Amino acid sequence: MKVEAILRINGVAVPVEIEPHWSLLRAVRDAVGLTGAKEGCDDSECGACMMLLDGEPVNSCSYLALQAQDREITTVEGLAAPGELSDLQSSFLEHGAVQCGFCTPGMLISATALLRRTQDPSEEEVRIALAGNLCRCTGYGAIVDAVLATAAGRAADSVP
Repeated sequence: MKVEAILRINGVAVPVEIEPHWSLLRAVRDAVGLTGAKEGCDDSECGACMMLLDGEPVNSCSYLALQAQDREITTVEGLAAPGELSDLQSSFLEHGAVQCGFCTPGMLISATALLRRTQDPSEEEVRIALAGNLCRCTGYGAIVDAVLATAAGRAADSVP
């Protein structure tokens, strides 16, 4: 039996009809149609499903959609204006941090959360922030470089 809920996704209140047992990932992908977050393991192991919930990264595959009501959900689609890229997304492209792309949405979400709470992260802090995201293609080096370059660019932009 489906229930009606309102999920606040990327700044917009979205009415949905979902099953009470649906994960946030399933609700966002199936009921809303935002498919950036991926289902890799369905067990909170790979991080491909990461979304921000009130600014903190969560594995949306194991978080009930109904628990996300009245909270701010940000998907990879909400990291920049439609048709644009955030500075972090651009940095991923510039540094070759995208290979097959399956892990990329989760990596971007985790890195976004880190950069929001830490303006000048160390390499170790970046690696810790990304520890919940598995990548089988890049070896993480390019991803870490992209995050550090974004932080450095933001710091340079803020210097008077």
